[in-house]
Amino acid sequence: MLLPLLAVLQVASGPSNGAAPSPATYQGVLTQLRVATPRIEEDILVDGLLDEDVWSGAAVLTGFSQYQPMDGVPADDRTEVLVWYSSSAIHFGIRAFEPHGGVNATLADRDNIQNDDHLQLLIDPFNDGRRALVFGVNPLGVQADGMRVERGVQGSISSTRAATSPVDLAPDFLFDSRGHITEYGYAVEVRIPFKSLSFQPSETQDWGLNVIRRVQHSGRDQTWTPALQGRSSFLAQSGTLQSLQGMDRGLVLDINPVVTSSVAGAPNSAGWDYDARAPEFGGNVRWGLTRNLTLNATANPDFSQVEADVGQTDFNPQRSIFFPEKRPFFLKGSESFQTKNNLIHTRSIVNPVAAVKLTGKISGTEVGFLSAVDDKALSESDLDNPVFNILRIKRNLGDESTVGIAYTDRIEGSDYNRVIGVDSRIILGGNYDFQAQGGVTLDRQDGQTDDAYMWDVSLRHSGRRFGFSTNFTAFDDDLALGSGFVRRSGTVRIGGSSSLTFYGNEGALLEQYRPSLNLSYTWLYETFMNGGSVDDAIRFTYANNFVFRGGWRLGASILIEEFYYPATLYTDYFVELQTPTGTEYAPYVGTPELQNYLISLRLNTPSSARFSGSASWIAGRDENFNEWASAYISFLTVQATWRPTDQLRIEGRLLSQRGYRPDDWSAERKVDIPRLKLEYQLTRSIFFRFVGQYQATNIGDLHDQSRTEAPIYIRNAEGVLERALGWTQNDLRLDALFSYKPNPGTVIFAGYGSSVTEEDSFHFDRLERTSDGFFMKLSYLFRM
Repeated sequence: MLLPLLAVLQVASGPSNGAAPSPATYQGVLTQLRVATPRIEEDILVDGLLDEDVWSGAAVLTGFSQYQPMDGVPADDRTEVLVWYSSSAIHFGIRAFEPHGGVNATLADRDNIQNDDHLQLLIDPFNDGRRALVFGVNPLGVQADGMRVERGVQGSISSTRAATSPVDLAPDFLFDSRGHITEYGYAVEVRIPFKSLSFQPSETQDWGLNVIRRVQHSGRDQTWTPALQGRSSFLAQSGTLQSLQGMDRGLVLDINPVVTSSVAGAPNSAGWDYDARAPEFGGNVRWGLTRNLTLNATANPDFSQVEADVGQTDFNPQRSIFFPEKRPFFLKGSESFQTKNNLIHTRSIVNPVAAVKLTGKISGTEVGFLSAVDDKALSESDLDNPVFNILRIKRNLGDESTVGIAYTDRIEGSDYNRVIGVDSRIILGGNYDFQAQGGVTLDRQDGQTDDAYMWDVSLRHSGRRFGFSTNFTAFDDDLALGSGFVRRSGTVRIGGSSSLTFYGNEGALLEQYRPSLNLSYTWLYETFMNGGSVDDAIRFTYANNFVFRGGWRLGASILIEEFYYPATLYTDYFVELQTPTGTEYAPYVGTPELQNYLISLRLNTPSSARFSGSASWIAGRDENFNEWASAYISFLTVQATWRPTDQLRIEGRLLSQRGYRPDDWSAERKVDIPRLKLEYQLTRSIFFRFVGQYQATNIGDLHDQSRTEAPIYIRNAEGVLERALGWTQNDLRLDALFSYKPNPGTVIFAGYGSSVTEEDSFHFDRLERTSDGFFMKLSYLFRM
């Protein structure tokens, strides 16, 4: 009762039954969520001033509510979103009032406004509550766009940023936006052409809509609809733009020719040699076959990395490291190929010669089809082009539930890898989320075909005060995803977690506190199938998450773990033993179990106009996989962004890992990866970037520290035993880039990259260059 009562006192009163008062104003806190959007045939200049007469006839969306950290109360800051449409575009005008603090706004690169004040327009053209196009703008009109797909929470239930964190910023859309800071806050104007969207084929249709406003000085997220954190679906709590009609996309045809040129440098006997390659030509085509079906094709695509992957390490050799997709062709429409457990991961297509992709909806069914031919050099024989065929189909069930099928096929000569998976997501009562997935793989190599299976079942309750989740996941030993990614196969995991959420009073220092418990058991696949006891890992976590006034966030956890000896990792390990008859090399046998005790701390600062940062630290006793023994470890990650001016952005990141042997405190592992990125945004379209990343890895000599203290030997590919001596690697990568990008398809990139190495970490006195190169990319988007 508090929320609507306060809303009535703060704003002009209106009907409480959902009908709009006059003029056309829609108060979100009064659940006036069905908007009669005016259609006005007028073409105006997008300048952010909102001074044309047409805006006086727009529908006004106001009466925002706080969503994070506490839902169910009116927002502190008034927001007005004006909306109208013509036959060719939909227009939004934003007036964000800011009486409580300064406005955070910088001249940033596209998709890089997360530390600024900003608004997100979430538009669901199919009005099914499953996915929404996201059009974000900061107070200067800088854009951040992407896609939000409701697919349920993966993993822990302790996240406190459910309104904003699931947005995938990879997709890019062409739209216009301009903004400026005003005496009352800021104003932004947005025009989204229907040519950039896919939508329903019917002549009259309703679209889903919600608006999220991020206020950085308070650290709060506010929404137009009174959305609740306890619901499994955020998009299902959207409002509606009603009875849109007469929308004309016209011819949707984008032609995007691309030319690239590069020069690679490497050492030779004479010193240094550059190999200048002839310019390569390629191109992309986007064709809107219908209002809701789009065809994309590419030939000889350019997938040059303008910014290298951020350095990662994983001390557990049983798990593969995951790198996200960054390449433009695969990012467009990527939401149509999303599956749980990464049955589809397009980075498995490494260097395609050509590819074609079809995405959209057919008779209410979401369809994504991708076919690609990869380079011959990536095949085992160097003679066959690997061919990929990927199909993803998803169908809505009821108001919020879905069912889907994924099929992938990687063919290389007479060999193939085929995967088919079936998945479903069932929402019960608005806050119970049941998900199930099953899959089978057929892998043919050298005339022999193996099949393998996987299962994943989970149930999550996302109540406002109390939440819990349970899950069962199983991956066969022989599970191979030729077009996907699996971090680790051959395991079965059963786990569960529960949490409570407490909210502070208005004005309190502590705004939200969430303690949670997590317990999981992991078996080796064959052991579980044969009814054996846990033989891989047991993990227990007690976590605490705090949200403080002003946007400070603190996390503190205690972890207790037990890991069991993974014998298959050490089949090539031997220990050197001195016996009365001489030196012998005995097979390595590790300690049956290792017990771990760890603490974890995490801190996130507010995003001020000039600074934001985060730090996480894990310390305690953990497993040392190099020697299968206990070690005292310290893992530190620090990230900071400093904006000394509105155009200069300096980002730093440090990842530091240490592992020490308990008996003598000698270092078995030291890893340091500092990364520095400087970016100067000359205009909204032009920036200069410099990235430097150093990776220093020091591994000590291995010995059997838990039993015999004897030296460890490892059998190499030729069957010869070699002493496992320590090693050091110190690599520095430097990249510089000039970028001109007035829109996502028209770009000029000019860059230089150099890799150097040295013997001693961070000495910088005897650096040796190992490679370097120049590159240039030119592309232009022709929109027909």
